[in-house]
Amino acid sequence: MTTLPFYAPVSDDFDAVNTLILNQLHSRVPLVEKIGHYIISAGGKRLRPLVVLLGARSCGMDDARQHSLAAIIEFLHTATLLHDDVVDTSDLRRGRSTANALWGNAPSVLVGDFLYSRAFEMMVALGDIQIMQILANATNVIAEGEVLQLSKVRDASTDEATYMEVIRSKTAMLFEAACHTSGVLAGATAEQTEALRKYGNALGIAFQLMDDLLDYSGDAAEMGKNVGDDLAEGKPTLPLIYTISHGTPEQAKLVRNAIQKGSGEQIELIRDAVTASGALEYTARLAQAQIEEAIDLLQALPASPYRDSLEQLARFSVDRTF
Repeated sequence: MTTLPFYAPVSDDFDAVNTLILNQLHSRVPLVEKIGHYIISAGGKRLRPLVVLLGARSCGMDDARQHSLAAIIEFLHTATLLHDDVVDTSDLRRGRSTANALWGNAPSVLVGDFLYSRAFEMMVALGDIQIMQILANATNVIAEGEVLQLSKVRDASTDEATYMEVIRSKTAMLFEAACHTSGVLAGATAEQTEALRKYGNALGIAFQLMDDLLDYSGDAAEMGKNVGDDLAEGKPTLPLIYTISHGTPEQAKLVRNAIQKGSGEQIELIRDAVTASGALEYTARLAQAQIEEAIDLLQALPASPYRDSLEQLARFSVDRTF
């Protein structure tokens, strides 16, 4: 994953962050370390710590505090993954069995709690009250987003505004907080810090829109999860919401019934319906609009390879197939 070009300017920083993450996974309880190492070693794109490093560097930061902040953000993200997989009863993530599939729900939830609390210990050590305020608020908003999404499972009447509220809270909030805190930590100007915050929000929204699009157009092996997982969980994502609103009566009925049943049995028919209705193109257009806004915001930062990488990352988020 780190062969993608936008990782290159902070490759040494990434190595330092990975070392710090492994050091901070220590626990006197062996199962905590075992599950922690398993979920962290799955890797993934590590985009949230990446935007911390690129954001801080683009504002002139050059010390190890950015590594701590990047590790904190990764721990918060990993904790949400552990909890998500329990809530969603998922058995596959990043092409591997989920922690809850291997060890059960209870250990997964508790290790998620451990990672949250370790992240806050590291925040205290960082000693910046504004960063603690931003991240404390972010974890609250993320939890609210999770509960809102849960309350809409199998609810085929969910509208686009509610869906957008879910993804702003559940996904975009941590991207926003990662970018926002990178500017704060770097001592950037108010304009630069606000530009980074808004960039993170736009990037996160676009990223989730594309994830939801790829759930119907992607390849399971490439994505590391089962195509149609969201439908099987009864989640009304934008391609489905759009198809119900803009598809033919037959397409709308097919999708509505699938959401209400929480079934992926007719996934091929659903894929045909969301494609024919124009839902995938609509979702892609919304994502592209977010990315254009994100790239415009970057003009507040001084020209540098780090700003270039933030732009490349934004473009990647809508061009990707995984």
